[in-house]
Amino acid sequence: MLLNKYKLTASIALGLCITIQEPLFAGQDKMYLSGGDTSIRPNGPNSYSMPAANMPLVQQLDFNVGNSFFRNPWITAPSTTTARDGLGPVFNTNACQNCHIKDGRGHLPKPGSPHSVSMLVRLSIPATEKDEQALLYNGVVPDPTYGGQFQDFAVPNIKSEGKVNISYETHQVVLGDGEVITLRKPIVSLDDLNYGAMHPDIMTSLRMAPPMIGLGLLEAIDEKTLLDNAAASADDNISGRANRVWGVEAQKTVLGRFGWKAGQPSLKQQNAAAFNGDIGITSEFFAKDDCTVNQKACLDEPNGNGSESEGEFEVNENILNKVTFYAHNLAVPAQRQRKDATVIAGREVFNRIGCDSCHTPTFKTGESQFPWLSNQTIHPYTDLMLHDMGEGLSDKRPEFIANGNEWRTPPLWGIGLTEVVSGYQNYLHDGRAATLTEAILWHGGEAAKTTDNFSQLDKKDRLALITFLQSL
Repeated sequence: MLLNKYKLTASIALGLCITIQEPLFAGQDKMYLSGGDTSIRPNGPNSYSMPAANMPLVQQLDFNVGNSFFRNPWITAPSTTTARDGLGPVFNTNACQNCHIKDGRGHLPKPGSPHSVSMLVRLSIPATEKDEQALLYNGVVPDPTYGGQFQDFAVPNIKSEGKVNISYETHQVVLGDGEVITLRKPIVSLDDLNYGAMHPDIMTSLRMAPPMIGLGLLEAIDEKTLLDNAAASADDNISGRANRVWGVEAQKTVLGRFGWKAGQPSLKQQNAAAFNGDIGITSEFFAKDDCTVNQKACLDEPNGNGSESEGEFEVNENILNKVTFYAHNLAVPAQRQRKDATVIAGREVFNRIGCDSCHTPTFKTGESQFPWLSNQTIHPYTDLMLHDMGEGLSDKRPEFIANGNEWRTPPLWGIGLTEVVSGYQNYLHDGRAATLTEAILWHGGEAAKTTDNFSQLDKKDRLALITFLQSL
């Protein structure tokens, strides 16, 4: 019998808890409980926004408060609403939920539109010997004028950094049975620059907001477990490695887990970095707005800080902790159609062609700061390691020890609900893949053999694999 027999759901209204009890997956093989005892039944467009099923009801208020600060917009300072003022001066969005649509993934611009608020562009320049400190703390050397992230919005009376425009290159891939698939690649253009020219060797990387589900479970996997798994699965073609990044709390280099290149070590630091770069909100982790010395008006703009010398920032520790609690406890939906013959066949194809070499199906979490996330057998389909994905996916931009070709294996749990939640299907780091088939065909480098295996499958097996992925 499952340890967790019931699911708990709550209204999103701050502080209001409505408990609904019903049997949860009675008699089901636990392999299909993607998040272990935290798993929830899919709930349509809200499938990514539910709390962990085994989270104590007494914690519901913390979850709702975190949701409020994740969902609602931040405003400019000074304001009487001091709990959520300090937006900008330059920023990409004014609320976390704008990028992580219903806690899901972002998307590329709609046809005919030059911009999507759920994407951003990372910036850096080639490092020299004098940049050792910047590489240690940031993993990159920011552009001297535009910093490490391009912000295309600004508060009144301040100029944004410019505009992001997206165009596309396309090419076709012919599968073994003659089916033709058209692949697109987004090309970034940064235009109407308001603060002068960028560095002549600027490196850019377009990034989509990833889904938020199951992040607390991923943080709870022991480092040794991850490294042992990577060592055990290494062969002549597959050799995942850990990114090593600066941990602000630890004040030392630690294992990277989060972000497209595993550039952040913890959810709290990831959230603080997003507040700072995306919304322009300072915290104990990142105490300065993302204004460079060449953006004087930005530096002079009023902010929502109290006395910085007394440790007062635009998002205080209590609110940052509540948002981090929310991010820790967004539940993973359980697998659907688990007994369907095509799904079962697709799982076999997934393993046979080598997808499981990087998308590791199963881990057991260690001890979490939240006991209900501890010692859970989960099925995230990721190893959290960096892998060389080839020139086709390269952004040619290093981040800590990750090179331009390397990306962290993204989790696959919940991927079949992407369109239901977000209204779009944009996969991979820059959203280039509009279908799961396209996403697979973009895999190169270490995954080239697996991609070739996929291309040579007959149509029945290809559809079975996609059906299996859509069930996750």
